[in-house]
Amino acid sequence: MDLFSATFNQHQVAPLAERMRPRTLDEYIGQTQILGPGKLLRRAIEADRVSSLILYGPPGTGKTSLAQVIAAKATSRFVRINAVTSGVKDIREIITQAGEELHLYGKRTLVFCDEVHRFNKGQQDALLPAVENGTITFIGATTENPFFELNSALLSRSTIFKLELLEPSEIRLGLEQALKDTERGLGQYQVEISSDAWEHWLNFANGDLRRALNALELAVLTTPPENGIRRINLEIAEESIQQRAIRFDKSGDNHYDIISAFIKSMRGSDPDAALYWLAVLLEAGEDPRFIIRRIIVHASEDVGLADPMVMLQAHAAANALEWLGLPEARIPIAQAVLAITTAPKSNSVVTSIDKAMNYVKKHPTGEVPAQLKDAHYPGADKLGNGKGYLYPHAYPNHWVDQTYLPSSVQGETFYVPSEIGKDRFLNPKHLNK
Repeated sequence: MDLFSATFNQHQVAPLAERMRPRTLDEYIGQTQILGPGKLLRRAIEADRVSSLILYGPPGTGKTSLAQVIAAKATSRFVRINAVTSGVKDIREIITQAGEELHLYGKRTLVFCDEVHRFNKGQQDALLPAVENGTITFIGATTENPFFELNSALLSRSTIFKLELLEPSEIRLGLEQALKDTERGLGQYQVEISSDAWEHWLNFANGDLRRALNALELAVLTTPPENGIRRINLEIAEESIQQRAIRFDKSGDNHYDIISAFIKSMRGSDPDAALYWLAVLLEAGEDPRFIIRRIIVHASEDVGLADPMVMLQAHAAANALEWLGLPEARIPIAQAVLAITTAPKSNSVVTSIDKAMNYVKKHPTGEVPAQLKDAHYPGADKLGNGKGYLYPHAYPNHWVDQTYLPSSVQGETFYVPSEIGKDRFLNPKHLNK
């Protein structure tokens, strides 16, 4: 065997994050909410009684690693597939072989599918009978909310476990394990890491151990030793990880969580939180027009007539975006956000229109009062259209008491002004009296 082959075997060229995957539950880092002592999933793994399940969580939180730990502990035959490359034919072949193994040898089959959210309906349907009758135990891993991406039949046959972002202390533990491990990790190197380099990695890993391990490996392997020691300072740490991976997927639930937090921060009158979530959206590359649409909606829904000028601020921000584009438009967008956040709040607009629409859905449409009907076309006067209409501007204060609602709707009240801001001064029947 030549030197190249001896030095760069398959194990050694694999990324550090791949080499350091846990082999047992004791080596697994994090997710104590589902794997702590006495927890259901831990008990099931230890007893080799794992049923079909979906592992759902952000990248780098240990979904694939957990599946491999389960496989290593189980007596079942382990088959790994990918939702992108494995078609219905492949799935049926796996199920057929699993049935033979179970019938002939009493050996069950555990099928692990990464990126299960990419399964189409045909692939999911092909799995269902085998999952339901126990021919296979299915484990799916996904970064997307399974309630959005998977059909209800597969969900009902699986237990869903949500994995959380790792804590900084857990990220550090994973890095320290890699630095000590001489077989799979970087234990053959003498490495010194400054405290600010540690802090940078733990902060900018953003709960993703894989990302932190990749940064550690790059930093160690590219830093020349001084007297046999590779010294990692803040500058090297920054170069190794460069940019924080903002956890934001436009098709997943995290996307909707951040949008929800942004909206609720404006509604809750917390300017710092509203600006923070706006910054996350902008840095993550969200379409600024989508942000503007939410701002316009909530200028009316959450402020409305308590401060009507806020709606103008929202539309001004939309106009500024078209004229300026990013990054300059971030300033008028932030102004609109702050205008909404700091304004007095009233939801009288949205409650009023919703009340009116609900009424219309449940009742026959009333007849337009004769005095309000169009009287401009020939022959309208013969029908009595417009007769008796009182022109408000011909009366003091430009207001006159007359009926505008159909007789069947008389007495209904849809708009009730709040007691907040300018809204409290609005009396719908006596504005100009």
